[in-house]
Amino acid sequence: MDLSRAEWHKSTRSGSSGDCVEVAGNLPGVVGVRDSKEPHGPVLTFSPTGWSAFVSGVKRHRG
Repeated sequence: MDLSRAEWHKSTRSGSSGDCVEVAGNLPGVVGVRDSKEPHGPVLTFSPTGWSAFVSGVKRHRG
């Protein structure tokens, strides 16, 4: 999968330590997720529907 045009954005809840994830949602049909500390490392990919379900589940189960 070609992610060369991905526009990565850090979470607005990121701390100053840099330990966070980055998400790229600008690619057609795919949402990329990576570790901000390893920008050239592995990337998880989700369908837009799958990503929405994941985010909804996280929001529902916040403590």
